[in-house]
Amino acid sequence: MRLECYKIHDVAPEIVPGRSQREWMDAFPDRHPYRCLPLTMANSTGWEILCPMDIKIQWNGGPKKEDINFLTTGDPAAIASFADSHFMRGIVTFHTGHLFRTPPGWGVWATGAPNWPKDGIAPLTGLVETDWLPFPFTMNWAMTRPGEVVFRKGEPFCFITLFEHKKLEEIEPERQIMTVNPELVKEYEAWSSSRSDFNARLATGEEKAMKERWQRHYMKGQKVTGDKADEHQTKRRLKPVKDM
Repeated sequence: MRLECYKIHDVAPEIVPGRSQREWMDAFPDRHPYRCLPLTMANSTGWEILCPMDIKIQWNGGPKKEDINFLTTGDPAAIASFADSHFMRGIVTFHTGHLFRTPPGWGVWATGAPNWPKDGIAPLTGLVETDWLPFPFTMNWAMTRPGEVVFRKGEPFCFITLFEHKKLEEIEPERQIMTVNPELVKEYEAWSSSRSDFNARLATGEEKAMKERWQRHYMKGQKVTGDKADEHQTKRRLKPVKDM
């Protein structure tokens, strides 16, 4: 299966596999957030499109196009080909510089990089039918208050992953009381008991618990009962974008 990324011009923003690291996660003395495997997996389940320049966005809170101003430490003439205020009202539009094509039935989910919060601005998520679309899409962000926001060169302004349209529509969600699944109840109760015991020992400063610091069942893909998941992933290995 291929994701085709066509550059519209000779020069276009770089596209790289999503990185699992985040500065705010690194800032914890014990890197505590990295114990949450779902966080790091989400961070790297797609590709980042990187800013080709430093860009500062200024918004005075007004509804007009001229109420948003763009500045850069580089060539100001390059701003227009990368960012503008197409929708106005504090909405910032970034141009990806690419036209994407996917196999039939697949689309591109475009949003901000997962778990990468930015003060004063929020990503707007789009699902694009790239299996037929003959023109590019843009990545849009909404200023959440008047002020300034800076995107640094090399920082992701868009994060893309793939989505299969029909598969989601085939899913039939069901909700029922957990007791209808005795095996699941048994496994849940074993986990709950183990978790309560570990937290109690941790609270009292028990040496073994303090040394372990946290339980690693999910990280290991292992149930408290000792059974292991057949399909457990701890790292994404997405392929880089090749220049053809």
